[in-house]
Amino acid sequence: MNHEALAREMRELREQVPGITDTAVAAADGMLIAADTAATIEPESLAAIAAAGLGIARRATAVTGRGAFRQTVTYGSQGLAAFYAVGDTALMIVLGDEGIDLERLHERTRPALGRIGSILTGTDPGPAAGPPAAPGPLAAGPGVPGALVGAVTDTVTEGV
Repeated sequence: MNHEALAREMRELREQVPGITDTAVAAADGMLIAADTAATIEPESLAAIAAAGLGIARRATAVTGRGAFRQTVTYGSQGLAAFYAVGDTALMIVLGDEGIDLERLHERTRPALGRIGSILTGTDPGPAAGPPAAPGPLAAGPGVPGALVGAVTDTVTEGV
């Protein structure tokens, strides 16, 4: 997996959509893959709860005959949490403040999801596809080296 390309996608999404406060990518089983979150967010807990919600949302779309799950948004008094499927085995979590433009968020996230899926499966064309990733404040959590956390095996990312 190209960690720099994944970090670049997360960072570019944040730059394209004012109001995004945090992003994370997790495996469908709740394992954290990468996080760009504030120190007040526990990325491992966010990944686990998002995976649980993913299971419920997928079941709801199936039971209601609405096709494959794509996204869900949860609103709170201080903003929103959007959860997007990345293929069948991963998800992206985007947290935003109260002023975030939801339509812009969805519009900018859709193409990023395809690129993130390619990165996770190892079919990403690599650094030539875009500018090099600038160093940024990706949070790895306590005791985890580097900007990205978690490790995804080929088995976990298969089919993303």
